[in-house]
Amino acid sequence: MTNTTIEKLHLNYLLENIKAKHISVIAIKDGERYKNMETILTILDHCFTQKLNRKSTLIAFGGGVVGDMVGFAASIYQRGINFIQIPTTLLSQVDASVGGKTGINNSFGKNLVGSFHQPSAVYIDKYFLSTLPKREFGAGVAEIVKMAVCFDREFFVWLQNHKLTPQKIQKAIELSVKTKADVVAQDEKEHGIRAALNYGHTFGHVVENETNYERYLHGEAVSIGMIMANHLSVSLGLMTKHEAIEIKKLLDSYDLPTTYKIADVEKFYHKFFLDKKSTDNKLKFILPKGIGGFVMGLDLEKDDIIKTLESFV
Repeated sequence: MTNTTIEKLHLNYLLENIKAKHISVIAIKDGERYKNMETILTILDHCFTQKLNRKSTLIAFGGGVVGDMVGFAASIYQRGINFIQIPTTLLSQVDASVGGKTGINNSFGKNLVGSFHQPSAVYIDKYFLSTLPKREFGAGVAEIVKMAVCFDREFFVWLQNHKLTPQKIQKAIELSVKTKADVVAQDEKEHGIRAALNYGHTFGHVVENETNYERYLHGEAVSIGMIMANHLSVSLGLMTKHEAIEIKKLLDSYDLPTTYKIADVEKFYHKFFLDKKSTDNKLKFILPKGIGGFVMGLDLEKDDIIKTLESFV
């Protein structure tokens, strides 16, 4: 399964490198707004029409949207079949394709329907990045920065000193995948340390929801979310203003959005409770502790969160 954009650009390249008794292709429309149950049913209909069985394998050939949906379809088709990730965007190469999270969006929020279903393999080829639009590249950089801020100060400093050119991008991909794979190996189903990979996402998912998944790419919303999380960290004494500025400078250098105007603070706040990481009506924020560390599970007062949100009015 791919989307109509990748089908035109790279499908022939992929098919030349696959050996199989039978291959069928389904291409869906490109965009986050198609990440829904209707598309899942379209994928499943294709699987049934092609008479796939439990020994069949689905291939996700595209970005994070394609990977999440193919993984989810694979997890429920005949109670679960194998799938392979071949990510074509930087964001999906460094983050979305690794770890086995699958799912779709609905009117209540992002990725609220889904499952954990590990791919049997992930094949990353930086060749696909040659046709990636600048905004999509930047969206991937946001996820790279996210991992460096929470887990690896040296990596963050390296990112500050090296522009991610075609010559440098492979090292950034390798370090990001290694970081995420190590975290997932410790905590596959996000009961502990894996939640730290959601730094910036609690805020970012609300931003995406408020803008109907149309104004920002996922990584762009995460960039805004990191800025908001950093503001909260500074207010709690977990991060210095200088560190927050350094992170913003790095995001700005890739033209990522770092500002957002909240129209209704109370409405924004209550949307947090649709997040998968909230439990028993308590919010679970993942916040950076300086650069290279994080804290999670803080019992924050509503007033502290509201003060941060009011800074973005």
